[in-house]
Amino acid sequence: MNLTPKQLEVLELIRQCQNDHGYSPTMQELAEQIGVSKVTVFERIEALIRKGALTREANRARSLSIAEEITKKYDKEENAAVRFPLVGRIAAGMPIERCEDRDTLDLTNMFGPRIGQRGETFALRVDGESMIDEGILDGDFVLVQKQSTAKNGDRVVALLPDGETTLKTFFKEPNGTIRLQPANTAFEPIIVSECHVQGIVTGVLRSY
Repeated sequence: MNLTPKQLEVLELIRQCQNDHGYSPTMQELAEQIGVSKVTVFERIEALIRKGALTREANRARSLSIAEEITKKYDKEENAAVRFPLVGRIAAGMPIERCEDRDTLDLTNMFGPRIGQRGETFALRVDGESMIDEGILDGDFVLVQKQSTAKNGDRVVALLPDGETTLKTFFKEPNGTIRLQPANTAFEPIIVSECHVQGIVTGVLRSY
């Protein structure tokens, strides 16, 4: 079934409304969410019906239903194994050289098929104990949302000027320097004039 991106957008909004509320959206609700006219939404709905992706009952405001074939496809995707690229180890002690290991961390095997996947996310295994007061322990996996900016208090994966990487809490000091703060009093903060933020920690995974 060949659907355009705009048709897929309508289909996804209908599915989301059904999952969240138990019923389909109206044409007006779809138009408001997408930011187009009701006529445009109607045209997209008619195209989806012609292609067999949607069905509609006459004389009902919330009569749209997703075709069984499409529903099965969504269910299959949701139950598929969720994996993040495991790109190496990250220092939670003294910085270490960046790893180039290429593997995957399969969350389905660890936590079951209902774990959600976020775009542009990768995993790192923690080496060291400098973040233990934040509950990030040696041997844990951290999930990192790839981005190049951070605000004070974010736990970041930072590439240092010497080419090493570290996991610390980010602070931009008033004098312009950057403080990468450990969460363990046995470790000193790392003070640098600049660093490259590679991502923000969004989760910690631990397998017992």
